Amino acid sequence: MAPIEGVSREEDRWYPRELSWLAFNERVLQEAEDPEVPVVQRVRYLGIFSNNLDEFFRVRVADVRRLIAFGDPDKREDYKALLAEIQQRVRELEQRFDKAYRNLLRVLREHGIYLVDEKQLDAEQSQFIEEFFAQQVLPELEPVLLEDKRPIPHLTDESIYLAVQILSGEERRYAMIEIPTQRLDRFIEIPRKKKRQKKVYIVLDNIIRHCMNRVFRGVIPIDSSESYTIKFTRDAELALDEGISQSLIDKMTSSLKRRKRGDPVRFIYDSSMPEAMLEYLTRRFNLSKYDHMAPGGRYHNSKDFMGFPNVGAPELEVAPLPPIAVPALSRCVNIFSCIRDADVLLYYPYHSFSHITEFVQTAAIDPQVYDIKICLYRVASNSRIIDALLNAVANNKRVTAVVELQARFDEEANISWARRLTDGGVNVIFGIPGLKVHGKLILISRREDGETRYYSHVGTGNFNEKTARLYTDFSLLTYNQEIGADIANVFDFVQYTYHRHEYRHLLVSPHSSRPGLVALIDREIEHALAGRTARMMLKCNNLVDVQLINKLYEASRAGVDVRLIIRGMCSLVPGVKGTSENIRVISIVDRFLEHPRVYSFFNNGDPIYYIGSADLMTRNIDFRVEVCCPVYDPAAKQVIQDILDQQWHDNVKARLIDATQSNARVERGKNAPLRSQTTIYRYLSDGKLPRYPQP
Repeated sequence: MAPIEGVSREEDRWYPRELSWLAFNERVLQEAEDPEVPVVQRVRYLGIFSNNLDEFFRVRVADVRRLIAFGDPDKREDYKALLAEIQQRVRELEQRFDKAYRNLLRVLREHGIYLVDEKQLDAEQSQFIEEFFAQQVLPELEPVLLEDKRPIPHLTDESIYLAVQILSGEERRYAMIEIPTQRLDRFIEIPRKKKRQKKVYIVLDNIIRHCMNRVFRGVIPIDSSESYTIKFTRDAELALDEGISQSLIDKMTSSLKRRKRGDPVRFIYDSSMPEAMLEYLTRRFNLSKYDHMAPGGRYHNSKDFMGFPNVGAPELEVAPLPPIAVPALSRCVNIFSCIRDADVLLYYPYHSFSHITEFVQTAAIDPQVYDIKICLYRVASNSRIIDALLNAVANNKRVTAVVELQARFDEEANISWARRLTDGGVNVIFGIPGLKVHGKLILISRREDGETRYYSHVGTGNFNEKTARLYTDFSLLTYNQEIGADIANVFDFVQYTYHRHEYRHLLVSPHSSRPGLVALIDREIEHALAGRTARMMLKCNNLVDVQLINKLYEASRAGVDVRLIIRGMCSLVPGVKGTSENIRVISIVDRFLEHPRVYSFFNNGDPIYYIGSADLMTRNIDFRVEVCCPVYDPAAKQVIQDILDQQWHDNVKARLIDATQSNARVERGKNAPLRSQTTIYRYLSDGKLPRYPQP
């Protein structure tokens, strides 16, 4: 995309979301390249980058390919040009990835950590590997010989493969071997051979290479062999029929099987693979010019670096941050009495997710609680929330769980949870045709003094113990009965879609989120036009909805100070004179993934704050069930504002999102370093705020 110096064309008003997504992943790669980041964490950033890129091809690139094939014919050339630009940008990022990987191997060696290949082994290490191969690896291998007369085997995008060229006399044969990373660790520790070595690892791929003659068990004579890693990424889109019933589980299961056979959208291969072998595989796998064929290094599926071993040296890892106690909760004997006294605002992972687990566990055994409702989008593999819901049924509570079966890449897990909950007596609702249920809601109904009283949870993140240690997210626990009634109406709508409700406090997609957000922006515009201070700060994962972007441009033209903290995709183009000169956008990438959605408006000195599940994307505003909740408690509002202020002044991990999305670091100048995730931890621990740089 050419640099935008002014808005002369309609299409220049929005940065392509696919290219913006790649800019986000570049920010992840920057962390892997940053020598200030501990080296083991840098290796793990390589894994995050690779995992992100896999999902990008499964979803975003697959969408562009479908537009080329089935979209508006008048725009087909534009889609092709976009795909070409995506492929070029990915190649550039992959080259940087390879350079970062080689550099990190060197840095690891400086710390005594070695990652060796099969040609660097001594006799003792070879013996260890051969014994490990015979006992652990060989039983897992199912090599497939490729023959023109036989159908090509199906390769999944969850695996990596060795494409093997075998020479037997004058005969050349090809074979495929799936590397069993689903059952074995990718990184295997082996004996050291030098005193300076603290830890030595070899990847599973190279163990198989070292023992290739034994793979075929002597059945096929091998004079020599060469192995090259390949990987497919496939279209992740699911095709589902309409209908909500128990049969949806069967439809989902069938659709997941189709996903495993989805069209390839990317083929990565070892760049040293012989040309004849590459041509053979390209022909047999029927790859087209629209498939991204990427020559790479010797190793693929670098997402496995996310689990790179912790070698125990403290300085090589990010320092742990123990959860901070929440005074309001620690003072109360019963969590319900705490929430009655005042709203409770939690911010993970600085606070512990165990408070939410306790909220549900307490409800499960409280004699006064008679009804529990919850929305489940993604949950942990060993979920205490699920256990608590089942325990609630055992304690004679009425429990309803909305399980979103179409939570992308978590469908199989959610099918399993849905079955377990159903078998345990929970009333499981599978959502709404065409509308994913993405709200982060819990509603506890309790009998108090002969009346039903609501205890509510609205959050920005999933009920997932694992990601709550890795993602920043807000949770609001409130006794506000009108908010509770609104949440009850959301659950009623999900169960009975013909029931439409007016919500007194909540912004609920697909009904009131768009008009509600527009009205809040319009109010700031009115204040600006009247000469009053007008400001808004919006924090979310993605900003790509065209109507809302246009509304923000309108606010900028009116003189509203628009501050945006966008982690991922941002199609808004800031800093364009006459259109967006009053809009500034930053993005923060640090040890925790920034996940909250927070929308704040100055409102002529009486600030309004909303937290919730909805990003500023058309799908979230119009095609999902999302909930954003106002925060009324003055102390909670102050905490949110203080956190936003610290992030806005971050000059260590913040990047400036400009018209070209070049990812320049926010300039520090003469200001002291301010790393917001670190200062927020201190602030929540002792209440002290850092000194912000003066404008």
